[in-house]
Amino acid sequence: MTERNVPFDVAAYEARVRSIPCFICAIVAGDPAYEHEQIFYEDEHHLAFLSAYPTVPGYVLVSPKAHVEHVVRDLDEEAYLALTGVVRKVALAVESVVPSERTYLLSLGSQQGNSHLHWHVVPLPPGTPYGQQQYHALMSENGLIPWSREQAEDLAARLREAVSSL
Repeated sequence: MTERNVPFDVAAYEARVRSIPCFICAIVAGDPAYEHEQIFYEDEHHLAFLSAYPTVPGYVLVSPKAHVEHVVRDLDEEAYLALTGVVRKVALAVESVVPSERTYLLSLGSQQGNSHLHWHVVPLPPGTPYGQQQYHALMSENGLIPWSREQAEDLAARLREAVSSL
């Protein structure tokens, strides 16, 4: 598994996300505070971008543009199926660019913070010891991967190309 040696202050993160407006709505609105986000897929109703807090290479988020909060109740069947279709398309693109043993798909968030519906698409690096898989691989408490802006821009470009070819 990729070495995770960048500590992550979970308490500061929690305080921040519980005190600011919706970060996904800010990205959709073009808020300059979020212009660093690496959006690599966008259509009329959805977007996909690199996680700002990656625990493994290729960790991305997929979201509807509209502010909805519940993965099942807030979407009619057509919108739900469209969103899961985008999640699948993005996951296939991620798998074509980033080596992975398995790809995790989770809808996380809370009414208390990060309430805007979003899916986490997380490729598990091949050879990751079993004890460092599953939730362990996702937990920022275990540290983030060292990741430069240049690496993020390169990955976003490769993902943009991969998703457009699907």
